[in-house]
This record gives sequence, C-alpha cells and structure tokens, in this order.
Amino acid sequence: MKTNLIIAMVLCLLVSTVAAHQQKTAVTTISFNHRVNNIEVMHKFYLHDAEHAVRDLFDSGADILSSKATQNTFADYVQQQFAIETNEGKSVPLSFVGLELDGRYLWIYQETSIPDKLSGLSISNGALQELWPAQINLVNIEGKGQLQSLLFDSSDNWLSISLSE
Repeated sequence: MKTNLIIAMVLCLLVSTVAAHQQKTAVTTISFNHRVNNIEVMHKFYLHDAEHAVRDLFDSGADILSSKATQNTFADYVQQQFAIETNEGKSVPLSFVGLELDGRYLWIYQETSIPDKLSGLSISNGALQELWPAQINLVNIEGKGQLQSLLFDSSDNWLSISLSE
C-alpha cells in the first residue's frame, strides 16, 4: 500500500513537471462530415507550445493570449505547414474557418468539400518541426471507414492512407 502511494506521488510530480514544459505534440483530426459533404480539419495545439512558437518564429514580444493578430499569424503558419492531396496527387484546397482559445489549447479549423471518388489521401503536417525536431504531429482520420492515424516526426514529409466507403 505504501509503495502504491509513493508511485502515485512520483507520477503526480512527473505530470506536473511535464505540464509546465512544452509538450511538443499536436493533434489534428480530419473528419468526413457526409451530412454537409465536407472534410473538416481541426488542429489542436497546446497553448504553451504556441506561445513559445510565436515568439521564436515571428516576434520575441508576441502575445498569443491577448493579440488576435498573433493568433491569426499562428493560424496562417499552421495552414502553410499542413496539406492534403488525393492519392492521385491532386491538391485538396482547405479554407480557413476560424480559431479559438480553449483552456490549455489553441484550436485552428479548416474545411473543404469532399472530392469525388476519393479512395485515399496523402497528408503533410510539419507544423513546429523546423523549430523543434522532437515535435510529433498526430493526424486522426475519421468518418470514412475505420479510424486511421498518422504520426509525423521531423523526418516525415508526406504520409498516405487508403479510404473505404
């Protein structure tokens, strides 16, 4: 029992230490919304990572919490670092929908119409990897067959998946 308490305390210390530092992880969800025939893209970044990134990438005095201009600059950056192509190599252009601060996270939203006869996707997601080589970007694809995931590290440019009906 005492051992379990010690292990729990050590884990709590580790979690609080990790929470105070950059996570170097982002999650993107690509969701097929067949009701409106759209692909919806939702990028989720830890706000702490985004704060450090805008200072390193754009302006050492940048304030992502209170500056809408800085938030939009970061959203533009993310959109430039993320791309989707059909498995035939045709670009799938994404439109910016908006962004929001939500507690510890910064969300960036994009969308596009679902291309006809779509059987696969190639995806590129290099956000923050030129800044932090340890950055990992997870992309989950849902709503077209089984949930699939792609994990991007700094050595990945494009990863591909096949889609089912």
